[in-house]
Amino acid sequence: MSGQSLLVPGELSPTRSVPGSIPRPEYVGKPAPTPYTGPEVQDSDTIERMRIAGRIAAQAMEEAAKHIAPGVTTDELDRVAHEFMCDHGAYPSTLGYRGFPKSLCSSVNEVICHGIPDSTVLRDGDIVNLDVTAYIDGVHGDNNATYLCGDVDEESRLLVERTRESLNRAIKAVKPGRQVNVIGRVIESYAKRFGYGVVRDFTGHGINSSFHSGLIIPHYDAAHATTVMQPGMTFTIEPMLTLGTYEYDMWDDGWTVVTKDRKRTAQFEHTLVVTDSGAEILTLP
Repeated sequence: MSGQSLLVPGELSPTRSVPGSIPRPEYVGKPAPTPYTGPEVQDSDTIERMRIAGRIAAQAMEEAAKHIAPGVTTDELDRVAHEFMCDHGAYPSTLGYRGFPKSLCSSVNEVICHGIPDSTVLRDGDIVNLDVTAYIDGVHGDNNATYLCGDVDEESRLLVERTRESLNRAIKAVKPGRQVNVIGRVIESYAKRFGYGVVRDFTGHGINSSFHSGLIIPHYDAAHATTVMQPGMTFTIEPMLTLGTYEYDMWDDGWTVVTKDRKRTAQFEHTLVVTDSGAEILTLP
């Protein structure tokens, strides 16, 4: 594995502004969102609006990813995605969610998820996950992907490639009438081939007008995950695979989650809707 030194927190830039004309999610300015009490199955109008939100999120992530290079700060990636979403009339869902201070999550190397963009400078050989969610017309679209920065070692490249493949396999397992635990079973069985850890405590989730509806999508073989998939259900699948343990520590910022053994980790995510025959990806650029 790469011999990169471990990450340390950087300096935060001032909070970015969002034009007043762009509607905010209800949780902005509050310590926590109002619990979602609506259905997990969405009507066709909601799904169509989620396609738009998902497309903007995917395009914003792609735009930020174009700037990934040695010497670029994670805060610069946040700026690019923030401006893209605002320019397209969308609010960056993470900004102000439970106090999160930025418009995307940037998780580098040993960071499993929820890394905060700051003055951290990307280095040749890093891997970096960008997690971007857009809110527009009352709904959210959420996606993430892990990218290579410069010349990345083979072990890390394979981890990224295989994590992407685990998501693809999980999406193919989505079928109405199946329990959601089939998703984690597929991911874990694939990851075990390579000796990877599968993160358990951070999961996929229901998403619609709510950023996190309460529906949980585990990425390991969880017998308790017995919710039956139905056409019109909308949720994310976002496997996090590690080169070592799935156990983690959290930084003092209350957000940044790192592998306990500080080995590298990768993640990929799409927002999906269950169809009559499988799944449609709503976060396509």
